[in-house]
Amino acid sequence: MKRFRTIALLSLSTMTLPLMAQSEAGMMMELGVEKKISKKVSIGLDAELRSRNNLKTMDRWSIGLGAEYKPMKGVKVAAGYLLLNDNFREDISYKTDGSYNNWRPSYWGIRHRVYASVTGSYKLTKNLQVSLRERWQYTYRPEKTVERWDFDNYWWEDMVRNGKGKNQLRSRLQLEYDKKHALLTPYISVELYNSWAVEKIRYTAGTNINLAKQHTLNVYYRFQNMHNVAAGDYNPDMHYIGVGYKFKF
Repeated sequence: MKRFRTIALLSLSTMTLPLMAQSEAGMMMELGVEKKISKKVSIGLDAELRSRNNLKTMDRWSIGLGAEYKPMKGVKVAAGYLLLNDNFREDISYKTDGSYNNWRPSYWGIRHRVYASVTGSYKLTKNLQVSLRERWQYTYRPEKTVERWDFDNYWWEDMVRNGKGKNQLRSRLQLEYDKKHALLTPYISVELYNSWAVEKIRYTAGTNINLAKQHTLNVYYRFQNMHNVAAGDYNPDMHYIGVGYKFKF
């Protein structure tokens, strides 16, 4: 019993830290392989590792398979599937008098995502290109039983998180400076996540580093601004440093 009380008290101290913070820092690491089937069709395999809590906590890993088709110049359509393994944040509930009710620690859980997108691009000048991508995605979180701490009885109890599906529309506008045979391809972009209301906005600035014909390195900074976060959830704004590598063959 004493051990459980200690755990609960320690959890309370950690729960107060996020309330004092307005944003967190994290890192995104990406690895991709792309195979060109024809001039218009390609397939790819991508993996990502993501951290949060100022780089101290692993947030997610994912792996996905996708395909792209270019029906005409300046237009690209894509579709794919992603397997996501998320480290869901801890959660605490309160009674009407403001006292603590239950505490659910963080836990790992699987999600499944399918997506389809259309991207249109246009050359503003010889080396300056603007593009708009509209992506629909559906993400499903299966039902899972997790443990939570009951502050009234000082014991652990099982809690069932029901399965949940979610549709989102992601709209990304990107400006890119693409000079032929240049080492760097810098870009800036803004992307809105919409599900009946704007839920988050991503601002990204980075560059592709064209190491060779088959090897591309991508480095970027991203600010993720959260909107319409569900009541009781802690989902802060994020500052990301991203590094990605893609091999094409």
